[in-house]
Amino acid sequence: MTELVKIELFKIFSRGRTYIGIGAIVVIVLAIITGVYLEGQTAMDFVFQSLKENFIFQGNLINAYFITHLVLNTLWIHVPILVALVTGDLIAGEANSGTFRLILTRPVSRTKLLAAKFFAGWIYTISLVLLMAVLSLGLGIIVFGKGDLIVFKGTINIFEENDILWRFAAAFGYGIITMTAVASFSFLLSAFAENSIGPIIGSIAIIIAITIITTVGNTLTKPINPYLFTTYLPAWQFFFDFEPNYAKIFHAIKVELIYSAVFLLIAIVYFRKKDILS
Repeated sequence: MTELVKIELFKIFSRGRTYIGIGAIVVIVLAIITGVYLEGQTAMDFVFQSLKENFIFQGNLINAYFITHLVLNTLWIHVPILVALVTGDLIAGEANSGTFRLILTRPVSRTKLLAAKFFAGWIYTISLVLLMAVLSLGLGIIVFGKGDLIVFKGTINIFEENDILWRFAAAFGYGIITMTAVASFSFLLSAFAENSIGPIIGSIAIIIAITIITTVGNTLTKPINPYLFTTYLPAWQFFFDFEPNYAKIFHAIKVELIYSAVFLLIAIVYFRKKDILS
């Protein structure tokens, strides 16, 4: 199994589209850092203009933690697209290139082959999330230094420096769980497809469409919202409440894990019975 995963990882990192995701993460982080460096203080002064009459703000509020929190907001917007670029190609790419019949002549079960492919895609997914964390925190510290964290969530929450890192660790950890659900979904579509374009575009389009529909038409879709995995993509924000609602967090984790398992199981069951013609 380990050798199969190594082979699949080699395939993933030998494709050009793999580095689109990595490059996009770098660009996103650099763009946010540059924007905050150039206009961050002006925007912060504007936000606090009405509050300065009643409160005194001291310390470095534009810091690495502020940058990292901004970067986290891309976790449920941009990163699913980058994940789908790779995981949507894991099965369909083989079918498109006509290599499946050759691969399946080896004494490896279809279940084990799909498990290796998914695990390799999951490693790539984790690497994207960790890259976000390392870049945003690392470059943020170099450029802006450390300090307390200010979070705008209807109200203004300010966290002391010694109460921040565990929140980011939990938020990025939850991000890995949500991106696993996204990876499982695009992996499922990949099992049904014969070329990689369909599952990549399909998974991105479906996730965006569901998110827009449930956001714009929240009143109409309210009964089904709790059962959609896309509903819980931004639930990492719960970790930045003064008192995190762990009941909601654990429920969100449970939903994401159930969806991940179901998507993966359906993909394996379907692929085991699928006629391989290429």
